[in-house]
Amino acid sequence: MPKAKYTDAIALLKADHRKVEGLFEQFGKARADDRKQALAHEICNELKIHTMIEEEIFYPAFRGKIEGDMLDEAYVEHDGAKVLINDIESSSPRADFYDAKVTVLSEEIKHHVHEEEMPSEGMFAQCRRADVDLVALRDRMLARKEELLSKAENGGLPLAKPSALNLVPA
Repeated sequence: MPKAKYTDAIALLKADHRKVEGLFEQFGKARADDRKQALAHEICNELKIHTMIEEEIFYPAFRGKIEGDMLDEAYVEHDGAKVLINDIESSSPRADFYDAKVTVLSEEIKHHVHEEEMPSEGMFAQCRRADVDLVALRDRMLARKEELLSKAENGGLPLAKPSALNLVPA
């Protein structure tokens, strides 16, 4: 993944958003169970990697520099998505509510993306105004993303672990 492909950390995250939106769109059009399963798996992996780089690198870089409530809500939104991701990954297209879970996950992600990308008041707009080197942040995030992509290709990623306080009992 060449660094020049993404101008900064926010461009990297927005590219992830567009990719997942496209995958959800493909899932909505898919009819065959094996195609749905493959797309759902790809969606889940993309989202696990995306949430990990946001939670490990991006969000901590802005703690105390943008609205704290916005960061807290983002963590909780991630946790809601992780619960669905784990349900989807442990299921199959023939299971009850499978398509509904993917649809609800898509809706949750759309809301989350809107919160991050909203012009002037969204998270990314606030981050652009903060005193953080977005290019250096991109480099750290890309290195971690490449590591996680390699892990996904060589045996898979672990279950998505909620991180907010007590959203799901351990």
